Formats: sequence, structure tokens, C-alpha cells
Amino acid sequence: MANGDFTVENSPLRHAPHTASAVVTSDWARQYPREQAAFPVHHLKQDKYFPPVGRIDGAGGDRNLICSCPPIEEFAN
Repeated sequence: MANGDFTVENSPLRHAPHTASAVVTSDWARQYPREQAAFPVHHLKQDKYFPPVGRIDGAGGDRNLICSCPPIEEFAN
């Protein structure tokens, strides 16, 4: 982004995290290369963790999760 290679809206950071299935799919319509999405820094090529899911409803869904746990009263003895 600092070099002006792509816009903020289409940057690897905006679309992160990239799942393994997103990186290996034949349908890649991003302005940045797959390798940059999968390995944003060189040392990650040695030991990379791919998250199982991408963002949940953008950043808003990532920050405002809904708990599906039973109420705390159900755990009372």
C-alpha cells in the first residue's frame, strides 16, 4: 500500500485472514498475488498457520460475537 501498488480497499490486510482454501482456489480476483496473501512476510514460509475461516461479517462481526452458551444459571448446583 505504501508503494501505491493497490488501494486500501483491495489490500491484503483488508481481506485478511486468507484461508488455505481461499489461497488455492482457481478463482483469484485480487489485485495482489496469492503468495503475498498466503505469506505476507518471508519467515512465514517456514511455518505458516492457515485459519479455518475468514472474517465473520467483516471487522464488525469479528468484534461483536454472539455467545451461544447456556446462561450461567444453568451451571449452578
